[in-house]
Amino acid sequence: MYQNILVINLMHIGDLMLVTPVLRTLRANYPAARLTLLADKKLADLVQYNPHIDECLLIDKKGADDRLPAFLRFIGKVRAKKFDLVINLHRNERASALAAFSGAKRIVCYAKPGFSLFFDMVLPNKKAVMHQIHSHFEVLIKACGVTKIDDGGLEMELPPGADKEAARLWAENFPAGQRVVAFNIGASWPTKRWLSEYFAQCADALADRGYGIAFFGGPMDEALVAECRGQMKRGDSDAVRVFTGKISLGVLAAMLKRCVLFLTTDSGPMHVGVAMNVPIVTMFGASPVPGFYPYDARDVLIKTPEPCHPCGIHICPKKGDDHLGCMKHIPPAVVMEHVDRLLAAYEDQVGHLPRVYGQYQCRIVEL
Repeated sequence: MYQNILVINLMHIGDLMLVTPVLRTLRANYPAARLTLLADKKLADLVQYNPHIDECLLIDKKGADDRLPAFLRFIGKVRAKKFDLVINLHRNERASALAAFSGAKRIVCYAKPGFSLFFDMVLPNKKAVMHQIHSHFEVLIKACGVTKIDDGGLEMELPPGADKEAARLWAENFPAGQRVVAFNIGASWPTKRWLSEYFAQCADALADRGYGIAFFGGPMDEALVAECRGQMKRGDSDAVRVFTGKISLGVLAAMLKRCVLFLTTDSGPMHVGVAMNVPIVTMFGASPVPGFYPYDARDVLIKTPEPCHPCGIHICPKKGDDHLGCMKHIPPAVVMEHVDRLLAAYEDQVGHLPRVYGQYQCRIVEL
């Protein structure tokens, strides 16, 4: 039916990773179609080499394509592709405009009011009540004629050279045979961040047992990591290595797959870790658990029964002990119980863990 399909997602790391099952499912339903993904240029490493797409169309949304004249020229590039079907998976003004003015024969999915007038079908994003991936699948069924869901979980093909660079960094920073636990302590919102002193306690406990500690994250996380190391007893030891703000997304993925476990906030790197098949323990605060839990059955998500959860806000308005209660009330001892359980089950299989098709509901621990 459709011969030329465009999928739009201009969101952040995690949101883009959650689009990868959509690409696989579209390929399964339309094997002869040309399939293009439109994404943020700075996130190209995540999807540019996805085996299910024919082209990755990249927009420099915070750079060269940010001003209106450049944005209009980019719309012209999209229109020149003459798409049969455009699926917009990012409900904001920029993505909605790109879809609305794409010139496609059929335009569907999430849209801002106003732009929705140009859509053939607008559907709600149900990420508050079901996993974001399942909401996307519902769109494909209702609006795109999809009859078969091929859910292979989160997928990422490493960019050329990423694995080689990761191997070089690994050899330079960790002794041969050392088992390394990855840490990602940053998140886009303060209400998604577990306390840095709690991360410090976990890192010390693991370092005392001989594990290497690898801190990851972007440049915006450098101060957080420095604060966390300052709270550690062993922050300056050779067991602790900091890659925060120093490596590309492709190299991050290649290094994560060498780690025995990933201790992380609800963040983009968490979803990259899922794609790299590394066991995960994560602590959830502001985000709705049904919409964004790590999409793998072996992973563990820990939360507290705060009455305000999930608030979906960036800054916690509460005071005193209730301030960031959703994060503050998850003690390190409980987290380490689940870290130890996953290490006992999987650390001997690092790099060789089997991916179980269809097994994506993580374990949710509510304290």
